[in-house]
Amino acid sequence: MSLTLYWAPGSCALASHLLLERVGATYEAVRVDLGKGQQRTPEYLKLNPKGRVPALVTEHGILTETPAILQYVCQRFPAAGMAPLDDPWALAQFNSFNSYLCSTVHVAHAHRLRGSRWADEPAALEAMKKKVPQAVGDAFALIEQGMLAGPWVLGEAKSACDFYLFTMSSWMEGDGVDPKGFPRILGHRERMAADPVVAKVVAIESGKA
Repeated sequence: MSLTLYWAPGSCALASHLLLERVGATYEAVRVDLGKGQQRTPEYLKLNPKGRVPALVTEHGILTETPAILQYVCQRFPAAGMAPLDDPWALAQFNSFNSYLCSTVHVAHAHRLRGSRWADEPAALEAMKKKVPQAVGDAFALIEQGMLAGPWVLGEAKSACDFYLFTMSSWMEGDGVDPKGFPRILGHRERMAADPVVAKVVAIESGKA
């Protein structure tokens, strides 16, 4: 059975989209129009009650949350070598990094456009927006200074972590963070952008393919 990925432009689903393409999976990519509220339609909520992307339909069921999707794809296509599956410690580091992007970097980013998840008062929403550059910048500083092990997240070998970091670092400017202040992350982003697989998927998601 082929896989079906539900994605939206500019979302974290890009990481899963990139990985599926990189491992050579047979999959269908279905765009969800967040601007039109398609994620809140009965049809999509039946698929993913969280009303978010990504969602990956498999023969086992529907999988959500980027870290889980990334590990699933890596384990389903082990020959691609996109995760250190045979090393318990390295795999834990793999999941630790991806969990940090999901639980901290993405949440800090979401306070800019999705503040209504946490507050209703206009003043509170505005305060959250003002905090975003600092919160996102602090998170990337931690990655820059200690979590980026080498040219790639885990060191010398590219992994699914790199597709996820590329996705998140692509949001820096929009969050008011100057990537020039993070030369290692910026270099990583530039190397990833030069990857033909990345360029192909980015072109598809941007409507330029």
